[in-house]
Amino acid sequence: MVRSRKAVDNEEEASAPFFEWQDAYPWQRAALQARLRQRASWPQALLIQGAAGIGKRVLALNAARALLCEKEETERAQGEACGVCESCHYVAMGQHPDLMLIEPLERDPSGEVKVLDAIPVDAIRRLIDFMQVTSHRQRAKVAVIVPAERMNAAAANALLKTLEEPPSGSALMLVAQQWQRLPATVLSRCQRWTAPYPSTEEALAFLRDEGVDGAEQLLAQTGGAPLAARERFDPEQQALRQAWQKALAQPHRLSPYALAQAWAGGSRDDNKQRLARFIEVMIGWTVDLARIHGGGAARYHAECQEMLRPLAAAVAPSALFHYHHSLLRQRRWLNHPLQPRLVVEALLIEYRTLFAHRQKQ
Repeated sequence: MVRSRKAVDNEEEASAPFFEWQDAYPWQRAALQARLRQRASWPQALLIQGAAGIGKRVLALNAARALLCEKEETERAQGEACGVCESCHYVAMGQHPDLMLIEPLERDPSGEVKVLDAIPVDAIRRLIDFMQVTSHRQRAKVAVIVPAERMNAAAANALLKTLEEPPSGSALMLVAQQWQRLPATVLSRCQRWTAPYPSTEEALAFLRDEGVDGAEQLLAQTGGAPLAARERFDPEQQALRQAWQKALAQPHRLSPYALAQAWAGGSRDDNKQRLARFIEVMIGWTVDLARIHGGGAARYHAECQEMLRPLAAAVAPSALFHYHHSLLRQRRWLNHPLQPRLVVEALLIEYRTLFAHRQKQ
C-alpha cells in the first residue's frame, strides 16, 4: 500500500509520519452500512464524488477495509469491517498487500514526501500491475485513487482498459471533488456514489468534539464542510481572511499590485496553497454578493453582511456572474504550472473593474 504523509484532496491532514487510520465519520456510517449491505453487487469501478472537506477519502478507505475484512459477514455489524482481524489491522497500519492507495505524492532522495501537480501515468501502470496479481490473502484486490481528477491525460487513458475489464475479484474506487474534470471515457465506466454530507448539527458536534472554537462561523465559511472548517481553525488563516475581506469591501481603494505583493513571499507550494484559499474566499464572496442582490443573506461571509450590502447594490449581476465563472476556471487550473502572485493580481484587477463598470453606467 502506498503510504502518504498527508491527504491531498484538501480534506484532512494526518499527524502521523506516514499513514494514519481514521474510522468512518459519524455522518458517513449509515450510508456506508447501506452500501455494504449490497456487497454482493459491489461495483468493480466506483466513483465516490462530493464536496471538499466531508471525508471522501476516509469513506473510501473504510469501504476498502470492509471489502478486505476476513471475518464472516454474518458476524459483522451492518457489513462493516470487524476492526480486529489481521486484514483490518493491516489496512489500519497502511500495510495490507491487497490494498493500494494512489495519491499525487512522491518521496525524494532525502525521504521527504512531496505533493505532485498530477498523478503520473507510472503510478497508474503500477496500479494496473497490482490489480493483475492474485490476491495475497485470498479475499479481494482493492485500489483507491484520490483525488482522481488529478490524473494527467496519459494516466486517465492508461486506466480505461482496467475500468472496462477489471480483473475478477477486484474493486477500484476513484475519489473526486471536481469529478467534472474527469474524462467522459472514465466517468462512463464508473458507477457513482455521492458521499454523504453532514447535517449542521452533525458538523457542529464534530467540531466541538475536536475543540474548535467559533465552530458556527468556520462552518459557514466552508459551506458546511467540517473537515475544511477544522483546517481553518488557525488564527493566522483567519487574520488573513479578515484582511482580504476588508480590502474587498473597498474596491475603489483596492490596489491589486500592492495587495498581491503583500500576499506573496512564501515558497511555490505555500503560495499555491494560499492561492487556493484566496480563490475559495473570492468564490464565497461573489456567491454572497449574488445572494444579497437577490434579497437573501450572506452564507460564506455572514459576519460581513453589512459590508456586502452596498457592494451588492453597486455591482451589475451579469458582470458578477462572469467574474464568478472566471474564479471557477482558475480553481480548475490550480494544479497546473502558474505564478500565484500574478493570478491574484489579475483576479483583483478584474474584481475592481466590476464596480468601476457599474459607476460608468
